[in-house]
Amino acid sequence: MSTKINSIGLKKDPKDTTIVVAMSGGVDSSTVAGLMKKEGYNVIGITLKLYDESKEVARSKQCCSGQDIMDAKRVAHKLNIEHKVLYFQNKFKEGVIDNFVDSYLKGETPIPCIQCNKTVKFNDLFEEAKNLKADALVTGHYVKSITKNNKTEMYRAIDENRDQSYFLFNTSREQLNYLRFPLGGLLKKETREIAKNLELNVADKPDSQDICFVPNGDYVSVIKKFRPESFKKGNIRNLDGKVIGVHEGIVNFTIGQRKGIRVPDKNPLYVIEINSDKNEIIVGSKKELIKKEINLKDLNLLVNKETFNKEIFSKVRSTGKLIKSKLNFENGGAKLKLFEDEQGISPGQACVFYSRDENGHKVLGGGWISKN
Repeated sequence: MSTKINSIGLKKDPKDTTIVVAMSGGVDSSTVAGLMKKEGYNVIGITLKLYDESKEVARSKQCCSGQDIMDAKRVAHKLNIEHKVLYFQNKFKEGVIDNFVDSYLKGETPIPCIQCNKTVKFNDLFEEAKNLKADALVTGHYVKSITKNNKTEMYRAIDENRDQSYFLFNTSREQLNYLRFPLGGLLKKETREIAKNLELNVADKPDSQDICFVPNGDYVSVIKKFRPESFKKGNIRNLDGKVIGVHEGIVNFTIGQRKGIRVPDKNPLYVIEINSDKNEIIVGSKKELIKKEINLKDLNLLVNKETFNKEIFSKVRSTGKLIKSKLNFENGGAKLKLFEDEQGISPGQACVFYSRDENGHKVLGGGWISKN
């Protein structure tokens, strides 16, 4: 009698399947660990210690803090599963925090969660899971995945308000084939209900809201800590090149920002461009934020280039909508044409590509928005 395909797409009995669950200490990853244990898998939980938080960080709603590690330990004890803590503070500082600070100094708007997923979470954790002879690495991300013949495709989650596929575009094909996302077909309220039924102590734990190393969303304080010399006054210019004001440092601004410009004008002014070479802010009206074409670099494609011969959908920020678009490859990068107006597109942000099929919106890959 042949073995059936198990719930994570492997042709093995759950009791013969070892999986590593990335446990952040929150309700999502804890519920995943509980579900996998209940289904009979051999579960190993791993929690990452990524930074040494200050008192300010410890009080804010962030992931991967000391309290989260303790919560993950309690869940693992409750589920009677093996649990490990990996200490990746140095790797996180080099691969994520330094990149975050440098990006702002270039006049970009970085997304550290994507860098974290690409580096410590789906690189180092991937290797650790392989060393443990695990059959799969399982996470609590809200992403729908379908695995057939050992190949995994990634889709937007059923709960579009929770969908995290945008943050995972930089996953390699090898990593994606090894990853599993059991929560992609659930609503958040259903996840919490499962956690309550499993009697997990984190069932009512609030969601993390801030970037883990940024206390209370104050990213400027992080840059001051690591690069205090970077706060230099500079000119604010209008689109005609006229100096109309002075700023206290380009790191205080992002594309599309209105607050904090402090320049009187008969119409509201928005940050249109940040010139890091000249330490200048260029401002203009809201309509000047509209873009029809975007230049992209450092592409990560999960499908063949031929897939992009037809119309696709693109997302240019984590909270943005899906926009009908067309991708053209050129000079090692690509140019994306948008068929709908979009404002406030900022260098340093990710642009993620999707197609539509019978299973929903499939992630095709993505790239980083560049200035030129």
